[in-house]
Amino acid sequence: MRKAAIFLMGIFMMAGCAHDPIIDMRGVDERKFRQDLADCRGYANQVNVAESATKEAAIGSAVGVLIGAAIGDSDTAERIGGAAAVGGAGEGAASAEKRKKRVLHRCMKGRGYRVLG
Repeated sequence: MRKAAIFLMGIFMMAGCAHDPIIDMRGVDERKFRQDLADCRGYANQVNVAESATKEAAIGSAVGVLIGAAIGDSDTAERIGGAAAVGGAGEGAASAEKRKKRVLHRCMKGRGYRVLG
């Protein structure tokens, strides 16, 4: 369980690490671009990565404990529950980070930028 807690802390520390999009800057006003990027980052940051990771960890833990209890004793249930919690947290964080990136890209495209990636 200690390894699981360390892994979860790492996921929460990574929250908010959305990468900026690659923009075709040909003919772009640098000052307007910076303002638009800041605005779009604000929208993207509304995606709560930690909350998503926590929710998926709780679901993974509950399912893992049930499976572990069905196939073994309480130690097995605890081990499987912990592993499922870590896996769920990782999945939840990755899904939220992808959503965050999509929000940022869509926002910049919506403001007329050519987003390359």
